[in-house]
Amino acid sequence: MNDAKGAGSVKRSIVLIGMMGAGKSAVGAELGRRLGVPVRDTDTEIQAAAAATIPEIFARDGEAFFRARESEVLARVLRGPAGIVSTGGGAWMRPENRTLIAGAGVSVWLDCKLSTLWRRVKQKPTRPLLQTPDPRGTLERLMAERAPAYALADITVAVQDSDSVEATATRVLDAIRARRPDILEPA
Repeated sequence: MNDAKGAGSVKRSIVLIGMMGAGKSAVGAELGRRLGVPVRDTDTEIQAAAAATIPEIFARDGEAFFRARESEVLARVLRGPAGIVSTGGGAWMRPENRTLIAGAGVSVWLDCKLSTLWRRVKQKPTRPLLQTPDPRGTLERLMAERAPAYALADITVAVQDSDSVEATATRVLDAIRARRPDILEPA
């Protein structure tokens, strides 16, 4: 069953994790549309709460401050109604965030190749961790450091370079139906 329309609401949140550029926000929006549930993007929530962009927060307050706020926002979002939650790329790295997510829903890693991620992020100055002399090398290093933690996700969905947002959302729903059908309400 590939058509997710009418799939019903969710019993617990679906939390998308993965590297910057993996498509968490776009796929999250599509999943929310298909399932008719709220979509919360932790990066958007942090920016609204701080009245600043993420690069501004990093520049003004540093990464440690940002990560602490990210954990607070994630906890607040997960206490709300079940829905789709798109996280920042580093959110999953904190063990306390993994525990929060496990208690409130199912984690889904959108696993992309380095070439796909680089194509998607190389022209975006909104990625503070990539403001280095060698941004591609930094992305590669972050990916290598984070992959073992991302692999702890409940579900992994491999995202191919040619995949559309819609195709990826369908694969996410198919994977949830196959591995965690308890998350979705019956249609």
